[in-house]
Amino acid sequence: MGRNKTIIYPQVLKHLEDLGWRIKLARLRRKLSVATVAERAKVSRSSVWEVEKGSPSVAIGIYLNVLMAIGMAEELDRVLADDPLGRLMQDSDLPTRERRNRGE
Repeated sequence: MGRNKTIIYPQVLKHLEDLGWRIKLARLRRKLSVATVAERAKVSRSSVWEVEKGSPSVAIGIYLNVLMAIGMAEELDRVLADDPLGRLMQDSDLPTRERRNRGE
């Protein structure tokens, strides 16, 4: 039996490509070579190239290692730091306690 192939939606691929491009721009702005980033991230140069292409087959841990190598790992802390919609949804599901009148 073969493995099930994961379906990756086109909008996900677009987001990954954009992320990879932004990672590449950040590396270039810092004047870091692919070899330097690969060495710092403890990954191969081809892994760095795949990250910069936005490859969906690269493990998220490698993306994180590359971000750390270029000094941008802290940016991920901001991704879901504030989740106004999620908080609103959570708060709307909170049970409310009904109070009885003391006169009853």
